[in-house]
Amino acid sequence: MNNIDIKKKLQTAEDGGTFAFKPIGYVQCAQKYRYEAPRQAVFADNEGIIRLNPDNNFEQALRDLSGFDRLWVIYCFHLNRDWKPLVRPPVAGPKEKISVFATRSPHRPNQIGLSCVELVKVDGLEVHIRNFDMLDNTPVLDLKPYIPAADAFPEARTGWLETTAAEHYEIVFTSPASARATWIFNAYGLDLKKFCEVQLAHDPLNESRKRISSGGASGEFIIACRTWRILFTLDEPGKRIEITGIKSGYAPEELAISAPDPYADKAVHREFLLRFQE
Repeated sequence: MNNIDIKKKLQTAEDGGTFAFKPIGYVQCAQKYRYEAPRQAVFADNEGIIRLNPDNNFEQALRDLSGFDRLWVIYCFHLNRDWKPLVRPPVAGPKEKISVFATRSPHRPNQIGLSCVELVKVDGLEVHIRNFDMLDNTPVLDLKPYIPAADAFPEARTGWLETTAAEHYEIVFTSPASARATWIFNAYGLDLKKFCEVQLAHDPLNESRKRISSGGASGEFIIACRTWRILFTLDEPGKRIEITGIKSGYAPEELAISAPDPYADKAVHREFLLRFQE
């Protein structure tokens, strides 16, 4: 990604001026797609690096950061282009809308994100972090240390969240489904296991948020991830989802050699079908 200026329009009492923010660096990690971003950093299980831009004296600016366990990262939601005054957070009811300023939604008037992440180490211009909710190439605007005495208020009221009981589903894979997901990740770089953990752990059958369909007489459901289809069963009392299968989303005629390949992934699907004899 180019070192571009990210402009944020902020209303002031005087002239409603515009401020331009220049990224100090970018995130490098394995998560590239929106669906791979956890709801919050505390729910993540990942590692990455914030690479700061050279020739800015950032080495000095990082000098005393080592020794802190956590770090505030201020960044830009670079994949978002619009905002909504009312949103539907995953932990709210399926039909309930919440005002955006009372949520952590990424769809905001200004594309500014804030995340508290674990600091692993500082190595030159590389800030190694763990458990974060940002994506690869996320522009970073600023870094600040997390200070428990100033930043933690465990007794603080939490508004509408106090009346919400978010249900969490355990996600388990059968051996065949796990083997297929691993093969797809190694062959194509698409992490369907992470996709299932993010998309199905909360409100798994919400058709307004996810591409969900019924699997028919088998009692299975299907969730679509790009050109792949993931089959799963739902144990509502046990709050458990079992991923039972993964299949191609292409029809046989769509996988003909002469067929168009707009997503440049049909060769992977053909090899997948041959390998798993579907």
